[in-house]
Amino acid sequence: MGELLVVIGVVVVVVAVIGIVLKMRKERASSAPGPRRDPLAPDQPVHGFGPRNLGPGAIVAYGGIDYVVRGTISLRQGSFVWWEHLLDGGDGAQWLGVEEDEGQLELTWWVTRKGLGVGPQAEVVVDDRVHREDESGEAEYSCEGTTGLPERGRMRYRDYQTGDGSALLSFEDWDGAGWEVSTGRPISPGEMTVYPAPPAPGVPGYTA
Repeated sequence: MGELLVVIGVVVVVVAVIGIVLKMRKERASSAPGPRRDPLAPDQPVHGFGPRNLGPGAIVAYGGIDYVVRGTISLRQGSFVWWEHLLDGGDGAQWLGVEEDEGQLELTWWVTRKGLGVGPQAEVVVDDRVHREDESGEAEYSCEGTTGLPERGRMRYRDYQTGDGSALLSFEDWDGAGWEVSTGRPISPGEMTVYPAPPAPGVPGYTA
């Protein structure tokens, strides 16, 4: 009888050890980051829009075209932060501006314009429309992904808009390299769909 109890005790211990090992393996597997997935795959969920849903590798579907976010520039002026997402797709250099102002999400679609021959002043005429200066300032920036800029730096900006606010104009000077000109228009979140890029294994997700 004593030998039988010993055998039963050993079996119980072995079963318990196996259960603990299997549980530990399951926990490791569930906590390990998965591989990258195609954001446009049919089984991938469509996430809600917001500035933290965007980053390099994300897909922005707008106007019947899928744009890939190549790089993201985070800008800070005092306590105010906004983002510029450089897009690959369509025609020309385009980027998406994202701001959160007093809880309101503000989106702007921009196109870089070269050869306009204009500079910042009180009023600027572009595309036969008069743009008046709206705001200006300086900001510190940091980059993620492919932007063509240093990892960190400083920029100046002067922003303009038409009287009805339907057309926008922006002059930006990155690290003293001279003014770059872009024209833009406000858009609403309902005009686009964003498919965030999953993080790579071992890399935290994008947090702008």
